[in-house]
Amino acid sequence: MTEPLLDAKGVATRLSVPETWVRAETRAGRMPHLELGRYRRYDWLAVVAWLEDQRAGQWRKHKPQMPA
Repeated sequence: MTEPLLDAKGVATRLSVPETWVRAETRAGRMPHLELGRYRRYDWLAVVAWLEDQRAGQWRKHKPQMPA
């Protein structure tokens, strides 16, 4: 059985962040979400995978060059 989709408030509660932050990250296209008409919903497993990428440093655009 799959877990039900979450709304921004549910994601914010699980992440202990303001709901406005979740909405801002969604609007910016950084947080994975599903668009269902005018609604935005979140698959918790996709959000967790996104968080793991953040922890691994995947969000960095600048990668330091190693000295030759």
